[in-house]
Amino acid sequence: MAFREGLKFGVPPLVLGILAGWMGWTWPAVILLVLAGFVFFFFRDPERALPSNPSAVVSPADGRVLEVVDEEFECRPGRKISIFLSVFNVHVNRAPVASRIENVEYRPGKFFAAMKARASTENEQNVLRLETGRGPVILKQIAGWVARRVLLWKPVGASLDRGERLGMIRFGSRVELWLPSEARVTVRPGENVRGGSSIVAEWP
Repeated sequence: MAFREGLKFGVPPLVLGILAGWMGWTWPAVILLVLAGFVFFFFRDPERALPSNPSAVVSPADGRVLEVVDEEFECRPGRKISIFLSVFNVHVNRAPVASRIENVEYRPGKFFAAMKARASTENEQNVLRLETGRGPVILKQIAGWVARRVLLWKPVGASLDRGERLGMIRFGSRVELWLPSEARVTVRPGENVRGGSSIVAEWP
């Protein structure tokens, strides 16, 4: 899916760059080909090895952990992990736990820089409620200043394996994961994580 998204953005500058080079326009050709190369780099989708620990909750995205804070959901105590994705990170999002998508709420909004706290509530986003055997888990795909679209590839009702690809956000963004308090969070702000392979929490 990420590859197909990349084709839409990468092929035009690639073709124009080749034509510019054929016409002898060296610098425009170089700029267009570098741009095409960056686009294909951005839409890469590497395979990831899942942790062997069945109680592990994996990171839903690549990036840097911005904060880990206490936060309630439906009067239930829990913790929220916020991850910032720069334009150099892989932007494919993955299921943090084996679950079923019970509900998806699309919230139109603004496009503040994704590392700012206000992006969590004010930016365009998809809010996914994932049902597990241990209760709900909430995953947010949040667009940033550069990212202008959140993409979800799975429908409501779909069953997800832990680490399964479920969507992506284009060009710099933020992903947030809410877990009930019984899950022991194992990451701290400032840590770099990889979607599908880094452990961010463990169930008891």
